[in-house]
Amino acid sequence: MDLLICLQTLSAIVVCIYISKLLNWLWFKPRNLEKRLRKQGFTGNSYRILSGDMKDMRRMSKEAASKPINFTHDYTTRIMPIFHFLLNKYGEKCFLWFGPSPAIFVMEPELVREVLSKSNVFQKIPGRPFVRMISEGLATLETDRWAKHRRLLNPAFHVNKLQHMVPSFYLSCDEMLSKWDEIVGNGGSCEVDVWPHLQKLTSDVISRTAFGSSYLEGRKIFELQHELIQHVTAANRFFYIPGYRFLPTKMNKRVKEITKEVKSSLLDIINRRMKAMEAGEASNEDVLGLLLESNSKEIKQHGRKHGMSMDEVIEECKLFYFSGQDTTASLLVWTMILLSKHTEWQTRARDEVQQVFSTGDPDYQQLNNNLKIVGMVLHEVLRLYPPAFMLVRRAHTEVRLGNVSVPEGVQLMMPLVLLHHDPKIWGEDAKEFNPERFRDGVPNVAQGMAYFPFSWGPRICIAQNFAMLEAKIAVAMMLKRYSFELSPSYSHAPHQFIIVQPQHGAHLILNKL
Repeated sequence: MDLLICLQTLSAIVVCIYISKLLNWLWFKPRNLEKRLRKQGFTGNSYRILSGDMKDMRRMSKEAASKPINFTHDYTTRIMPIFHFLLNKYGEKCFLWFGPSPAIFVMEPELVREVLSKSNVFQKIPGRPFVRMISEGLATLETDRWAKHRRLLNPAFHVNKLQHMVPSFYLSCDEMLSKWDEIVGNGGSCEVDVWPHLQKLTSDVISRTAFGSSYLEGRKIFELQHELIQHVTAANRFFYIPGYRFLPTKMNKRVKEITKEVKSSLLDIINRRMKAMEAGEASNEDVLGLLLESNSKEIKQHGRKHGMSMDEVIEECKLFYFSGQDTTASLLVWTMILLSKHTEWQTRARDEVQQVFSTGDPDYQQLNNNLKIVGMVLHEVLRLYPPAFMLVRRAHTEVRLGNVSVPEGVQLMMPLVLLHHDPKIWGEDAKEFNPERFRDGVPNVAQGMAYFPFSWGPRICIAQNFAMLEAKIAVAMMLKRYSFELSPSYSHAPHQFIIVQPQHGAHLILNKL
């Protein structure tokens, strides 16, 4: 009897502890954080249990996505309506609720740089379990694990290695343009939605440069990853319930199937490569080969714990597919759209390309040094349409930022689009397409202090040189063989689906030169 009473008492204590933690998570902690933020002059909507501002976010986003806009580069109300609403209502010193987690806006370039430079204090927010299924590679890791992966991946993206990838860039672009030639045919002119073609192009580039395989071999992985992203995006629109992913719902089952199939496909590619390398039959000039070589050296010199496990290599491969495809495709599609609208810049860029390509396909150094106008155009496109429109971090511990004491757990939202479009920083033409502002290069642009298309600080994108070289070659080859203009059926609808992309495609009139 005494034992039964003890067990009942213990059970009651355990239940009370869990209820206490739940109440603290859902009510007491959010209310305390809100009180502390308001004391420092922040304003925003009062905390609403569980949902916070997420219902408003979903409603506004759905309404904004329901119709296109006139052709303008001032599109922030369409991709971030809740932020635009709160900033107009409360000013820059406001907060937003993601469920029980508050987030403050960081709108000053100096403070953004400080946040991005202190990666141990301001850390990335751990993704929900579904998000982590996309990839748990370099982009999501922190502290020692991040440092290890960055060190092992650096050799693969060194400038000296990129020059060996140039032929693969050319080959992939030429295959896409050959398909355009088939579509356009003898007429010399045709309307084409170039968005899916550019997505396939960047997929092909990743397959060749990262894995040394053709797009056909990697196509299934791309399709599966794309489907997984759709499921993750749908799940993220709702408040996260711990343990929900274990329920046998149709979506949960499909997500597990995709994850298993992607892992199996990548494991097969990696195992075949490792066997070929051991037999001396494989090149190590692609990203996977360079990573495996770097990892092998690290393990031999310092032990297995200093290298990556097979699962970690697979996660980095998943990240190659995810980040390497969509971000560059976004840059290319907006470049084509903007050059279709601003035809004078299309002409200037084409004149430069024809001069540089007059004696054949240029090498790495010529591409880097001689395509200045193309480079100016690409940087201006990245300013107006950064693939990642928002950077988010979370205070790992209580920390001072400017004149604000940021409590532990508070998120910091850095809206790149607003910083890139700010007239106070870029001048009255901030929302206009003007590549001239980058004539002397990014380092010599004073406003470059507020230019973050590839993030900044120690966690700046490891593949930024890769992406810019790929984009330069693709744009140059397209300009050399085609002129393009907006089709009457083009619908201007910048849309946030992981990256900033055209919601209704990019319908252009291609004219064969």
